[in-house]
Order: sequence, then C-alpha cells, then structure tokens
Amino acid sequence: MIELAIADDIAEVVLNAPEKRNALDPSALAELSDAYAEAERAGVRALVLRGEGKVFCAGRDISGVDPRTDDVDGFLHQQVQPLLQRMSAFPAPTFAAAHGAALGVGLGLLVATDVVYVAESTKIGSPFAALGATLDSGGHALLFERLGAHRTLDLIYSGRLMTGAEAVAAGLFSQVFTDDAVLEATRAAAAHAAQGPTLAYIASKELIRGLRDERLGLWQSMGGESAAQAALSQTADYREGFAAFQQKRTPTFTGRD
Repeated sequence: MIELAIADDIAEVVLNAPEKRNALDPSALAELSDAYAEAERAGVRALVLRGEGKVFCAGRDISGVDPRTDDVDGFLHQQVQPLLQRMSAFPAPTFAAAHGAALGVGLGLLVATDVVYVAESTKIGSPFAALGATLDSGGHALLFERLGAHRTLDLIYSGRLMTGAEAVAAGLFSQVFTDDAVLEATRAAAAHAAQGPTLAYIASKELIRGLRDERLGLWQSMGGESAAQAALSQTADYREGFAAFQQKRTPTFTGRD
C-alpha cells in the first residue's frame, strides 16, 4: 500500500490503496513508518507525502474491525502516535499534498507534516459522532490551537466538514490550490527546500517543536535561537551563505555540513 521513491535528494511517499480510500490498518502504518525510516537513512533533504485516488486518506481502515473486541487504545497510542512522532521529527523539511477526505488518522498525517498544501476538494473535520466515536490522532490539538474551543466543538458536534479553502483561511494549513495544481505546487516547494540549508531548517523545526510541545515563552525561545545560530555558524552552509551574499551570487548549499 505504501510506496517510496527517492530522486534528487527528495523522497516521495505515496498512500496507494485508492480502492479503500487510502484508509490505514496496522500493516499500512508499519509500512509508512518503514518508508520514513528508509528516507531518513538515504539522507534526503525534503520529503513529499501524497495519496493516490480521489482522497488523501479517509482515516483508519475499520472494514474488518469488531467493535466488541477492538483494542482502539493499542491502535492509536501504540501504533499511530509513534508513527506521527517519527514523521514530525523527520530530519528534513516535509510537505504534504492533500485532496479529498483527510479524516482521523489521515488528518493526523497532516498534523505531523511541516507544510501542508490542500486542494479545493479537501475535506477536514470530525464526522465520527456518527460512529459513536470522537476525533483522534492529534485533531483536537490542531483544531483547538487554530479555531479555539467554540469553533472546534461546533465542528465536532455538527459533523460539518471544512473545505480546503476554509481550512487555509482558518490557519490550519499553508496554501490552497486547485485539485489539478496541488501536487505540482507541493513538489515544487519540496524541490526548493531540497536545495536549501537543511541543518538550518532542522534547527527551525526544533524551535517550533519547543514552542508547540513545551510551550516555551519568548525569552526561552530566543535563547534557543541564539544557541541554534551559534551551532549553525560552524557549518559550511553558513559560511557559503555569507560568502554568496557578499559576492552577490546564488549560494550552493550541501545541506549537511
């Protein structure tokens, strides 16, 4: 179900089970984790995540799940959460191209990605009350952070789905494109990042993680920036960037030194 292609320092990870709307079962989660591990070992400088077919990812594959014996905590806490943490910590910029439904675990995949471009057809929300269930995979944190309590609970209670344009306008994701253009735009962004100073990007990811997960304040974050800048000043890319600026030319970054 999960495909991985690597070329030009860019990994492209594909959810390729359109017949089941790219819904994820434990086997697919393991494959997805393995794909990210392989891309990390390859030392790529950017990664693109996308889905084949009409939707990005409809969430968990519950087609064969018996609710009477379902170990939902084992699935979410022991399988989904470690995967999303691995994705979030990937040591290079990551990008997702989302179209159609991105629900449940599918929304979680977007939460764990650095930059998300969505198509106009994208559907975001929590239709899970119809199953007697609730939003999971980080969805509450994403929606509450961007929408606040009232709008988040309104979406959950109503089951209404936001369009891609609404999600971008609300600050959930970065940019919205037509369905025909979203993947090309995402690949272009990844290609640009793959030519950049990867270690500097990783430093920014870590600083944002501290603000998000540790709720660092202004002065703590500023201290982290100072330490990161000091470390980066010892790299070849830092020296190259300064030299290129002074010589009025385009820098050539190695991304790792």
